[in-house]
Amino acid sequence: MDVQQFDFELPEHLIAQHPLEDRTSSRLLVLNKETGEIQHQRFTNLIDHLVPGDVLVLNDSRVLPARLIGEKAETGAKIEVLLLKSLGDDRWETLVKPGKRMKPGTIVTFGNGLLRCVCEEITETGGRIVRFSYEGIFYEILEQLGSMPLPPYIHAQLEDQERYQTVYARERGSAAAPTAGLHFTKEYLEQIAAKGVHLATITLHVGLGTFRPVAADTVEEHVMHAEYYEISQETADLVNAAKTEGRRVIAVGTTSCRTLETVGRDHGGRLAATSGWTDIFIYPGYTFSIIDGMLTNFHLPKSTLVMLVSALAGKEHILHAYNTAVKEEYRFFSFGDAMLIL
Repeated sequence: MDVQQFDFELPEHLIAQHPLEDRTSSRLLVLNKETGEIQHQRFTNLIDHLVPGDVLVLNDSRVLPARLIGEKAETGAKIEVLLLKSLGDDRWETLVKPGKRMKPGTIVTFGNGLLRCVCEEITETGGRIVRFSYEGIFYEILEQLGSMPLPPYIHAQLEDQERYQTVYARERGSAAAPTAGLHFTKEYLEQIAAKGVHLATITLHVGLGTFRPVAADTVEEHVMHAEYYEISQETADLVNAAKTEGRRVIAVGTTSCRTLETVGRDHGGRLAATSGWTDIFIYPGYTFSIIDGMLTNFHLPKSTLVMLVSALAGKEHILHAYNTAVKEEYRFFSFGDAMLIL
């Protein structure tokens, strides 16, 4: 499949630069995945499309303030280090700018020496493996020195860092937010639960591979970055019971979808309490084993995320919905509006 098949015209002004004041006030485009029928609603109408017994699966990963600005110990030159994933033993895979300043052996200091790192190696993709040294608790120092790593398509400053976290974010580890969940407030989730909808959580720590453009000419050539996930026994039991009884499982976001489908694929269409790394790439032709629907944001042209939703609802339905969203001036990407595919 040619990557160009997933292209569409997206005016830059439709990429939302700021979150809305009220999380639940975004618009909601509802897409029937079988017929392609579209409804234009508000996010608060989501509850009208859910029925008692549905299982709504949320990703509870919390975004790290993963962007650090430091100085090269030898020269004082500025270097930006973006944490991608922990490799254990204070070692991290990172992206650095400018890369040419960060050769193996280079030492960078942050916060007047509160935190230091040494570059150990250069990765195949041009990133850096670094090892940190510090006194105290690493994540507390990171909260003090780091800033939120907003996607490259968002140029505005974020005044309230918590607006790039879901209200249920708990497990630290993401380099980017699972943004479909940004629309929920605790009160709205309580209303949904009161209707008899089961709320389940998984953890998938989002890597920046999510934002990397597809460089290959054909879809099949693209290789996904691996991301760490965990599924609890409680969530496995909730989802398995729903599958057995014919109730719907609805993923909140592509990250929840990819986690559920990874484990479902490996366990014969069932979930198990497990953890691991996934590089699953879902595109048209994929057969879903767990999810029946998805709540998601509007993604960028030719992205792996557009390919994923096209696998669920069909490329023609998705491209028609996206072109309609552009025409109707829906807000796109992380701080944008939502789409419900059922």
